[in-house]
Amino acid sequence: MTPLFRKFLGHNWILTFVVIGLAVTGVLSIDSATYFRGDEDAELLTKPSAQMMWLGVGCFFYIMGIFIDYRWLKFLVLPLFAAAMVLLAMVPLTSFGVTASGATSWLNIGGVVTIQPSQVALAGGILLMAFILGVLPKWKKYFDWTVVKLALCGAVAIGPLYLILQEPDQGSAAAWFAVTGAMFLVGGIPFRYLIVGSQLGLIAAPVLYFFVLKDYQRERIDTFIAMATGGEYDRQDEGWVPEHNLIALGSAGWMGKGYKGNRTIGERTIKEMGIIPANVSINDFIFVVFAEEQGYRGVLVLVGGYALLLLTLLTIAFHSRDNFGRLIVTGLAAQIFFHVFMNIGGSAVLVPITGVPLPLFSYGGTFAVVIVGMLGIAQSVWVHRNELIEQKEKVRGEFRG
Repeated sequence: MTPLFRKFLGHNWILTFVVIGLAVTGVLSIDSATYFRGDEDAELLTKPSAQMMWLGVGCFFYIMGIFIDYRWLKFLVLPLFAAAMVLLAMVPLTSFGVTASGATSWLNIGGVVTIQPSQVALAGGILLMAFILGVLPKWKKYFDWTVVKLALCGAVAIGPLYLILQEPDQGSAAAWFAVTGAMFLVGGIPFRYLIVGSQLGLIAAPVLYFFVLKDYQRERIDTFIAMATGGEYDRQDEGWVPEHNLIALGSAGWMGKGYKGNRTIGERTIKEMGIIPANVSINDFIFVVFAEEQGYRGVLVLVGGYALLLLTLLTIAFHSRDNFGRLIVTGLAAQIFFHVFMNIGGSAVLVPITGVPLPLFSYGGTFAVVIVGMLGIAQSVWVHRNELIEQKEKVRGEFRG
């Protein structure tokens, strides 16, 4: 049996099946959110096929991850992060920046491809911080000092955070805090530092609310608080979408209303009435589209799928043979958990709406490629988890022989 074939057979099949299941269901949900659109939204009809194309690109990196040792990334983390920063800086500084939904977060390349550099930057940040926390301390003793690790990771995060907040894209910026906190916890940063950092974040929250957030972002928070406490809010403005999201979720029941046209004649879903805006029904609120059609049983399966995905990633992190691989998978798991929690929570008005996509489910080319590619790196961590031990045993056998 060749080594490559052994790697293929030894990859984590549970992770692969979960990824395929979530991705296929996501494409079907995107199709269900777009099939009834008219000529004014004709471009939306191409989104399911476009999503499949982007997922196919991600699958290339996923498969490569099975066969290529992730430890080679140690020599690429800095160039990859630098390239991501260049793309991120090009959004506000060049004419290639694309504005949508009030944020300039995309970059148009050659008039053909539109990418979201903030997602690439976060992936690059995960890899670089894993290198700082898991590899550098083995090279020099002072790299193991807590102050040095915090300073280096802070230097990695501050640039992307500043540029992302200028777009503005608070959802992608908040993901940095979730990822960094999880990696600090696993990377050996003492718990007291995490407590102090959390307290400083709470102290800074009012400052951010009054002086950093835009008016529409403060309105989202105010509307969320009013809906959660039974207060007054504008049902024709900021409260329109979240209120009808709740109506869609509540009216679905256990069985749901059926996929696409498979329902009682004359019964229309909230999305078919056009109440959920077309531009966000395929990404920010794709969960509402799915839940209304599949009901509570479908939601249980979907949430169970994400729970299985996260448990599989935690298992891979636990069995990693070095801190570099463990920290990469931890950062990815934290990113996925944050996106799932904020997307589903925002749709169900459990947290304020932040506009973050649902991993492997929402439409988004860059996000799909990055997430599937990073999951491929997680597969590499799993496949190569015993390689060091096997090498040591081989050396011992040769020595004894």
